Amino acid sequence: MCCFFASLFFLGPRFAFLVYWLIPYGRLKIDAAFNTFLWPFLGLIFLPWTTLMYTIVYTPGPGIWSGINGFDWVWLGLALMSDIAAYVAGAARRKDASFYTGP
Repeated sequence: MCCFFASLFFLGPRFAFLVYWLIPYGRLKIDAAFNTFLWPFLGLIFLPWTTLMYTIVYTPGPGIWSGINGFDWVWLGLALMSDIAAYVAGAARRKDASFYTGP
């Protein structure tokens, strides 16, 4: 099982989100975390690591402990930093492409 999650990590957040959505428990958590189709769709396009982490750490249900609490914000911050780092690395490596004719 650990190798399965490691392979999802290396294949990328979008593929991991797809597999998580195909599992019945994962689909219930995704439906509980997002009220509409628009936010997870936009999240997977622009911030895939943050969307996946939000879905994993979200706690559904009534009461004070539902939603995002405490240390969950640290995980979301790390996921957001991963998304930003991916965009920055892509911009930095763009100049290495032989066909790039930027400014």
